[in-house]
Amino acid sequence: MPSTADRSEIEGQASEQPVDGASVADVTTTEDAPRRESSRLMYGISAGHGIKHFGQGAILILVPEIKASLALSDVAIGGMFAARDASMGLTNVPAGILTDMFRHRVPMLLAVSMSFVALGYLLIGMSSWYWLTVLALMILGTGTSLWHPPAFSELAIRYPERRGFAMAAHSTGAQVGNTTAPATIGLLLGGISYLGVEWSGLGWRLVAFLLVIPAALTVVVVLAKFKGRAKPDGEGVSLRSYFGATQKLLRNPSVLVMALLHAVRGAAHNSIQLFLVIYMADELDYSNLAIGVHVSLLTLAGIASTPVLGILSDKLGRRPVITFSFAAISLLVLAFLWADDGWMLSVTMVALGVFLFSIMPVIVAAAMDSTDRGSEGTSIAVLFAGGALIGAVAPIVAGVLNTQWNFDAVVIFVAAIAIVGTVLALVAPMGRSRSVGTATESP
Repeated sequence: MPSTADRSEIEGQASEQPVDGASVADVTTTEDAPRRESSRLMYGISAGHGIKHFGQGAILILVPEIKASLALSDVAIGGMFAARDASMGLTNVPAGILTDMFRHRVPMLLAVSMSFVALGYLLIGMSSWYWLTVLALMILGTGTSLWHPPAFSELAIRYPERRGFAMAAHSTGAQVGNTTAPATIGLLLGGISYLGVEWSGLGWRLVAFLLVIPAALTVVVVLAKFKGRAKPDGEGVSLRSYFGATQKLLRNPSVLVMALLHAVRGAAHNSIQLFLVIYMADELDYSNLAIGVHVSLLTLAGIASTPVLGILSDKLGRRPVITFSFAAISLLVLAFLWADDGWMLSVTMVALGVFLFSIMPVIVAAAMDSTDRGSEGTSIAVLFAGGALIGAVAPIVAGVLNTQWNFDAVVIFVAAIAIVGTVLALVAPMGRSRSVGTATESP
């Protein structure tokens, strides 16, 4: 390594050499290009995530139409979504394995993900049979889950010092999709009558077919624009090394507890969102457009709050952000007991949206903080698989409660779930990432 004197001599010689403007521009471009490319990668993956969630969120607004068309009960609807959540959980396991072993194939995994989303909506539009619809939702769930391990792990590796923000940016894309889908689908189903413009809308089957288009276009864009970075013999791992790292990961209490917290959040989110739609359709007799707008309100505030919570978790730590968010969710869900219609319902949904989905990337970041390099995909798989499998029971329970009692019973059930999450976040072991590939445990 050169001494201080040597460095001074080198710097003195360099200062005597003429430097033209083109050389400076070249140096600047060379230094800045990777940074710009990294930003494009983050926002490109986030945009794809938004399109995925547009498809994922659209199904909620189709639920009342599917329920009426197929003459389904609340428990049957809950069973459909439980099957979807179970398939989402099981899909994460092979997705995590493939991500960690074949990191250079991340673009292909993302393309396959959106292909399944397209196929799911194609079958939904064709189906007049309950079990085919269940299968279609399972395929849709498979597609949505295939996205997470490659996308989240890629971001975790690329942005280790801004992990909370990177996860939040990715999830902000999801929030945009979740927000725009319900209002858009509600408008397509319900039509419009305004200033002399009369349009009766489209049938729900045609809308399902239309949802195939953005998913298919995303497949084309991903394959054309997103090139895998890692070499086949670079960051990939052998099967033996992979299973050794997996065993270590499954003994990591921080990751396992984050999987449980993810399950609690998902159970609360899926149950309140699904049965809010049914409540507005069956009890309040809202139009498709009104239901879509209200569901959009549930995620609208999250577009702004998601990156804020991510940044706060980077600065203050994951625990206070997760704990406060779960406590807020429990209180805001209980507010539905009296804020059951009109503007109070709308305001409560906006306030709940600040936290309901927004804490998910913070939980993901907390799991990544305790994950060794090379196991990021598996860590995401454990997180989402455990969350989906455990949370799959919640919609069925909520369906039984809604049938036997009413929506108030669902509200109390979801609030209790969120309270469990609050307590768990207070006592859970969490890691704090200090550098790429290392993590230290904090009490």
